[in-house]
Amino acid sequence: MDQAEPRAVVIGGGIGGLAAALALHRRGVTVTVHERAASLEPVGAGLALAPNALRALDRLGVGDRLRALATPHPAVGLRNPSGRWLARTGTDAMEAHFGEKVIAVPRAAVIDALADALPAGAVRTGSPAELVDRGSASRPAVVRSGDGEQDADLVVAADGIRSASRALLFPRHPGPRYSGFTTWRTIVAEPPRAPSAVGEVWGRGCLVGVVPLADGRVYVYGAALAPAGARAADGDERTELLRRYGDWCAPVPALLASADPAEVLRHDVWEIADPLPAHHRGRVALLGDAAHAMCPFQGQGACQAIEDAVVLAAGIAPGTDPAASLPAYTAARLSRTTAIAAGSRRIGALVARRSPLAVLLRDTVLTVAGLLPDRVLLSRAGATYDWHPPAVPDNADRTSHLGAPGSP
Repeated sequence: MDQAEPRAVVIGGGIGGLAAALALHRRGVTVTVHERAASLEPVGAGLALAPNALRALDRLGVGDRLRALATPHPAVGLRNPSGRWLARTGTDAMEAHFGEKVIAVPRAAVIDALADALPAGAVRTGSPAELVDRGSASRPAVVRSGDGEQDADLVVAADGIRSASRALLFPRHPGPRYSGFTTWRTIVAEPPRAPSAVGEVWGRGCLVGVVPLADGRVYVYGAALAPAGARAADGDERTELLRRYGDWCAPVPALLASADPAEVLRHDVWEIADPLPAHHRGRVALLGDAAHAMCPFQGQGACQAIEDAVVLAAGIAPGTDPAASLPAYTAARLSRTTAIAAGSRRIGALVARRSPLAVLLRDTVLTVAGLLPDRVLLSRAGATYDWHPPAVPDNADRTSHLGAPGSP
């Protein structure tokens, strides 16, 4: 293998796969992304980008493009279904504490920003690919696609929670398990009015969130305890949302009533509750949900995939075998993602409380905590939000870009 021009194959063209492709491209690695779907149109609605993810996106040159899409709002918080505030935090205080706010953007905007910064032809849609051989120090990894088998110095397996690559690398791992929660997501294109309250509302074993987007649309999401595979009896998930949340505080009922039933997505939440022994094997790096699928209650799933991408690329020294950096990648990512996944699971356990006494106790604790100064509340998120990415020096020939990173 010619280490002067290392070649990488990325399996999966979601946010994690595209971020990894861009990070590797900027390090001078020739990258091909194989995406099974016919287009990069994402399955999803809105996405929260926390300070840790924004810093990583800055390393990829697309952070400012996404910040420009964010809608400013003075405060976010947590309420109960009657509308009583349990806790609120000023976004200016968050920015002062972490140097960044949490911003909300359409998931499609993140996909577009990453894809636009890649060279023409780097992403192949409608191209399912599978790992055939993980490779070793003495032989390349092998990936099979519609083009046949190809060797790679590095394979990035960003093939999601049902990752076939993970199953091949770690056949004894139990794989994902159902978290007990199902989720709904939608973007309301024409809300009746701009929401005056931003954040989440917690009920008994369920929640709903309201997040304005820059173009006047509103991202609405919900989560509730439900059996795996359960769906609305008539197939109309908007009606199911109104049944569950239609008598909650404003603006939830009006937003749900304004949602397009065809645009309401429902997915069960599966997680990797048993951490993998490593995030790599041979010449293959697992990334994002393939490595550490987690519950959504900290909004860190995509954020951690973006972190993965930057750390993976930053460890590859020019002129060296990319696989030599993989043990350091596991060392840097395994403990962090395991801790964040555990934190999301703990928050989920709070949401899952259903008995009146347990909910009263939870809400009382949250209300008391909400009386603490912003700096105390924000410090609890420090382990997640205060992460700073390593540098990813740009060693790539940028002349072939469709647009320079960060360009509109």
